Amino acid sequence: MKLIPVILLFVVSCSVSLKSYSQQFHTTSVKALNAYNEGSESYDYLDYVTAEYYFKQAITIDNKFYEAYMMIGDLMTKLNRYREAAVYYRTAVKLDSLFYRPVFFNLANAEMMSSDYEKALIHFNVYLKQQNISEKNKAQAAKNIINCQFALEALKNPVSFNPVSVGEGINTQDDEYWPSITADGQTLMFTRQGKASERINNSGSSQEDFYISFFINGYWQSATNAGSPLNTSHNEGAQTLSSDGSYMYFTACNRPGGLGSCDLFFSSYYNGRWTEPVNLKSPVNSTYWESQPSVSADGKRLFFSSSRPGGIGGKDIWYTVMNDRGRWSEPINLGDKINTDGDEMSPFIHFDGKSLYFSSDGRAGMGGFDIYMSRMQEDSSWTEPWNLGYPINTYNDETGLVIESAGQKAYFSSRRNNITGKDIYYFNLYESARPTPVSYFKGKVFDKGTGMLLKASFELINLTSGKIVVSNTTDESGNFLVCLPSGYNYGLNVSKTGYLFYSESFMLEGEHTLIEPFTKQIYLNPIRVGEKILLSNVFYEIDSWQLKDESVIELDKLANLLSENKNLIVEIGGYTDSTGTDEHNLVLSEKRALSVVNYLRDKGISIKRLKYKGYGNTSPIGDNVTSEGRRLNRRTEAKIVDNVK
Repeated sequence: MKLIPVILLFVVSCSVSLKSYSQQFHTTSVKALNAYNEGSESYDYLDYVTAEYYFKQAITIDNKFYEAYMMIGDLMTKLNRYREAAVYYRTAVKLDSLFYRPVFFNLANAEMMSSDYEKALIHFNVYLKQQNISEKNKAQAAKNIINCQFALEALKNPVSFNPVSVGEGINTQDDEYWPSITADGQTLMFTRQGKASERINNSGSSQEDFYISFFINGYWQSATNAGSPLNTSHNEGAQTLSSDGSYMYFTACNRPGGLGSCDLFFSSYYNGRWTEPVNLKSPVNSTYWESQPSVSADGKRLFFSSSRPGGIGGKDIWYTVMNDRGRWSEPINLGDKINTDGDEMSPFIHFDGKSLYFSSDGRAGMGGFDIYMSRMQEDSSWTEPWNLGYPINTYNDETGLVIESAGQKAYFSSRRNNITGKDIYYFNLYESARPTPVSYFKGKVFDKGTGMLLKASFELINLTSGKIVVSNTTDESGNFLVCLPSGYNYGLNVSKTGYLFYSESFMLEGEHTLIEPFTKQIYLNPIRVGEKILLSNVFYEIDSWQLKDESVIELDKLANLLSENKNLIVEIGGYTDSTGTDEHNLVLSEKRALSVVNYLRDKGISIKRLKYKGYGNTSPIGDNVTSEGRRLNRRTEAKIVDNVK
């Protein structure tokens, strides 16, 4: 499956152009000419190994055979052996610089793609001074002059970059690439392409499969094949894991029932295995090329690269939004702030939901695809992307960068030698290129009486803005994991039919840092007389019974519970800390409880089902010494006092 297009250098085929330019060759040797013709025939039949052998034989026989040097230059370029290509083109130019002037374009491209930017800059300028040159190559040369100038400055100002292998548990002599990681940094999924002798599937193309590794005791463990039905005899790759690892989106090409050459698919992890992949269909997939998805931490936005019409360049970055019914919207192009007239590939939206990393060959860079970063602003527009710099970016294609939730460690794949192939590495991203640090909240839901694990619904509310930031369900084992920016107050509600909902508020900072994320075991009480709900997200003005706006979400949840269970009668109990006199606290707590009752009455709950009582500081659950202890004592509870059948 070809997920990244080969860079088109617009190299003129010398075997055709040279013959049309002149009817004779730069050799008088019959043996050299015979070898050249053998090489040309092999070249035309795509037998590049044989072609290389004969072309080199031709220049061995006649070391001034201009056309043979040119053809080897073309061949090396086709094989991405740019440094060698530059040597052969340069030799041809020395032999006859006037015979075929377009060679300066080929030479400059080869020099740029082998990081010889100074020479490339000279030769692109030489090419542009010629008459009657290709308009397409002229535009490309002008663009590459900008790239060379950028690269020369970048080389003078390298950024911090110290890549480290993720280890033998993941990296082998096969090719490993396209890493994706969960928010807790404990699960890494990647694509592996088998050894040459093993990687031909039934369709005759190379075989790719998904593998998974877990981070245990400071090491990535031996990766295991994700298995059927996720992996097939067809090719799968370029995946994105959900923040908790419970589902994924990925790319599959030329699969039966697909809409285009490559489509996006979905699979979830259920009962110890991945489910049968499902094609996302229209409007996400089209008859064109869709690939390289990246899902936001809340699961509501899916970014991907596509060649569909309506874009700005060849391949653009698009996104789609999931509605309340779980359906994806018509994809939206990210616009000309991100996309160019070139190709934009491998988007990665960080867990913070606003830092976007992507690859592009349409912007000033080191040559080929470079990695860029842009941030989404408050009005949903994007900042001007900036190049991550050298040596993160080089003359090679850089794609597929992902960054852990804490924003420091980045993962990528690279071919560092010809023995082990492509491997996965990590490095500490320099500070100005980091996303907003994100911590995560990890929970597990139980039945309080039986200890049985429960699949439940949960909501997380940003108490500062009053907005629900996450609304989802746990997996079958009661687990959930959500990413949250630190430094905010959050409210948590967990609910399940037949149970009282659970409520808690917390500040995601201090002890709950990126290194020590917030984790919680949550116990739900069945609906029965005597059980209580601690309304942790009901707040009042200081020394007042006036409800704060951020209390609305939780009070509405209580109103819904009472509407769905019309036989319940509840008592709202108000509690205070020890600050102030006992009489004052008793009155204040009673008025606060009454404020909740009045709110529920206004929401349509019969006053006959609502009781209230102020308890003051008579039943503390905290120490009344520390600020945290006093906070715990200032609370509101809803207790089931009757269940009228």
